[in-house]
Amino acid sequence: MGNGIIKKHQKTDITSRPLIISYSYSGNTHRIAQEICAATGGDWCEIYPWQPYPMAFPELLDQVRKEVQTEYRPRLLPGSSNPKPYQVIFAGSPNWCGTIAPPLASWLARNDLSGKIILPFYSHCDGVACDFRRDIARICPEADVREALGVVADSSTDWSEMLREWIKEVLYSDAG
Repeated sequence: MGNGIIKKHQKTDITSRPLIISYSYSGNTHRIAQEICAATGGDWCEIYPWQPYPMAFPELLDQVRKEVQTEYRPRLLPGSSNPKPYQVIFAGSPNWCGTIAPPLASWLARNDLSGKIILPFYSHCDGVACDFRRDIARICPEADVREALGVVADSSTDWSEMLREWIKEVLYSDAG
């Protein structure tokens, strides 16, 4: 099994690799996705909203609160991967107001992930508590949504070992 996580496949068979799909506002979730990609040999695809979010924090927070409260699903730029051939999908975003960021919610809602294993991950700043597993399971009720991994955004510690342990635990358990 190589490094004990997921065997890096030499084949071009897409069904043997996971898909890592992520939205990152500040780059923190991006770094987690990169580590997951390196650890699994998966295919990584970032998603972007059609209309970028404000750069000023007060305006960003105001917009995000409104979007979360109304369950707004923003339009996304084209180019995200088709999840159909993948069995395992890592889905990540920042923790915004205690839930997944609206761009990731949009992508999840627009794709049929029935029967897929979804491994949620998120970055946070020790703010509002969240339950990504529950929130993704609401959007994807026919998927096998496993326990989420949360990484503190400003952590100076090397969390790659924590990431590898989480992948082994949630991927190789029967029901997460």
